[in-house]
Amino acid sequence: MLLFTIITFAVATVAAPFPLPDGFPNPNYTQLLSIAKLAGGSLPTYRLPTSLSKNATIALQLLAHNEIFEVAFFNELLTNITTAVPGYGPNDTAPLDRAQLIKNIEAIKNQEELHAIAANQFLVSAKQQPIAPCQYIFPVSNFKNAMLFAQVFTDLALGTIPGVQLLFAGEAGGASRNVLTLGSILGQEGQQDGFFRSTQRKTPSAAPFLTLASASIASNILEKLIVKDSCPKPLSDLGYGTLPSLSIDDEAKTAPEAAWPNWISISPRSTKPSPQENRLSFTVVGLPRSAEFNPSITYLSGAGEPHSVTVWEFKRANGSDVAHFFADGPLQTPQSNGLTIALFTRGLGPYTTIDQALGVTSAGPVLIEQD
Repeated sequence: MLLFTIITFAVATVAAPFPLPDGFPNPNYTQLLSIAKLAGGSLPTYRLPTSLSKNATIALQLLAHNEIFEVAFFNELLTNITTAVPGYGPNDTAPLDRAQLIKNIEAIKNQEELHAIAANQFLVSAKQQPIAPCQYIFPVSNFKNAMLFAQVFTDLALGTIPGVQLLFAGEAGGASRNVLTLGSILGQEGQQDGFFRSTQRKTPSAAPFLTLASASIASNILEKLIVKDSCPKPLSDLGYGTLPSLSIDDEAKTAPEAAWPNWISISPRSTKPSPQENRLSFTVVGLPRSAEFNPSITYLSGAGEPHSVTVWEFKRANGSDVAHFFADGPLQTPQSNGLTIALFTRGLGPYTTIDQALGVTSAGPVLIEQD
């Protein structure tokens, strides 16, 4: 039988650790040199832009939000490992070499600090508002799940950056050079993802072509990981909008931690699952009734076109904003290993681009990992 492994995490709110001992997010010159040494390299030396369009500004602010979130996550992870808190001790990280593991996470943390600093430098140079840290929700309580979580949000970042590169390609005032900087970051994030996957004994590279996402998808996921009202510049100010919540329910739960249904990892035992084995049960909260017409689930996977499947047994209690329904999972659709993104959409398309699918999206996303 096909096993749907629902990976759910215990939600822990972590107080903002900023500023860090190294001065981040506003290190002085000496501190910046130390960060660069631990990161293995310095900030880009391209001339900074003097102007940015509105769309490029909000995309760069989103990236800065995400990079600071990653700094906070890896800082917490590094602290947990070095102090051997329960779930992060030597037995939990075995058989990895613990000294090398600490060195790796320290390098990644400092690299993410430079990513965030570079994004804010671009914004300041273009006379736009830089991004300050928020408080975050880290939904993990042990090393194994921390590596899976890092894989998931890095997969999403890898799928989001190419679209931001397209935005910057048409920018004036020197901002088009950011395409090169973002390309450099894209490669570096791919190296990180290979490390996260290797610690889980997975193939370092999931697929030949990774799943493409979008800034709005990334914004909706990141918003779930930020403590409400904790940001000096709220993520909602960027204007990407907040979609109703979509989650996946399944009776065969083997989750290692308390429920958080927005994340799911599918681990197939058969390459040809039966329709019953491939069926997924969904819940959507806050869906407008106007979105119930001709509903579908649309999957984004690999570098292919969006693929939609029919929803059936859509049920909503009278007066309730909670609805339940079934749809085929992604295993019988064009797919690749790694990340798949599920969206609740209106109509079966066909949709030839992510933007077309997002234009009819009413709820979501759900992130699905297939390995």
